[in-house]
Amino acid sequence: MRTSARPVEDSPWRARTFARFISWIGHPLLFIAASVAVVVGTQLGLHAGFPILLALLLSTLVPTAILLLSGVRSGRWSDADVSVRKERQRFFPWAVPFSLAGIVVMYLIHAPAYIIRGGVITLALFLASWIVNCFLKLSLHALFAFYCAMILSRMGAGWGMLAFLLAVLVAWSRLFLNRHTPVELIAGIALGLIGGFVTGWV
Repeated sequence: MRTSARPVEDSPWRARTFARFISWIGHPLLFIAASVAVVVGTQLGLHAGFPILLALLLSTLVPTAILLLSGVRSGRWSDADVSVRKERQRFFPWAVPFSLAGIVVMYLIHAPAYIIRGGVITLALFLASWIVNCFLKLSLHALFAFYCAMILSRMGAGWGMLAFLLAVLVAWSRLFLNRHTPVELIAGIALGLIGGFVTGWV
């Protein structure tokens, strides 16, 4: 749902294309998957980290992706971002159990405590977003981009700078494409930074 008075079509073609590309690669599922890969890769190495990443993909990320795509095809929501606030009320009842399933699987395979803690915080962020969605359609793109960027900054300055740069671009793209108002964007960023701080720095 567009929230700005200025039509996106009035913007230069290259700017629109770049914004849509950034919004796509900054989708929460992609950002989270890439961030988990970096965390387990740097902390555990490829051999020990791959089973954890694969388990998370199969238990949470892939089912969520299937849910989003099937929802678009069936008409439950207008796009894979679930951009309409009312439609998100039908998305969260699925997203929350999928997130919980990831925590259970991480516990069962004896994943490191920081991975499980990240899963718990992610679940808490989904629940908080669900509550906030009753009043405000905060940006999930911005939320999870800054959440992941805050965590990745613990993996090293290089990872942190790259992640925050991408997070800023993602936030810009959502505003540029009229997917969110500044208030919705700021709310998502603030919640993501808090969640990332608790996960990676506390």
